[in-house]
Amino acid sequence: MAHRNDPEVISRLLSSKGRWAVVGLSNNPLRPAVGVSRFVQDSLGMEIVPVNLAGDDVFGNKGYTRLAEIPGQIDVVDCFVNSARVGDIVDQAIDIGAKAVWLQLGVVDEAAAQRAAEAGLDVVMDTCPVIEAGRFGL
Repeated sequence: MAHRNDPEVISRLLSSKGRWAVVGLSNNPLRPAVGVSRFVQDSLGMEIVPVNLAGDDVFGNKGYTRLAEIPGQIDVVDCFVNSARVGDIVDQAIDIGAKAVWLQLGVVDEAAAQRAAEAGLDVVMDTCPVIEAGRFGL
């Protein structure tokens, strides 16, 4: 069965202060993750934890190379990776006990979404927090 985003889940994730691990967030200003993460941090008030191949810090926030390296609870794992690679990130999110996964606009993996939902995570797929925040007036 195809995943359907639940508007109540989207609204709750965007309006409840939380800690978001953003996989694929680097200091490259040409990448969409930079602007979206800045919005999530500055406009929605979320704590951003960058996750990228080099483990680079972004926006002054300590960076990591894998979700398992991040100390403390992660509320949302925001995935800026292509659909072919996102399944591994979703599995890592399940393993670390994240509360939700957010697969960005254009990122679709039905099997990974089902695994996350079955593990009790909230799942948002194929949309962007900036777009959704506008829909909810946030």
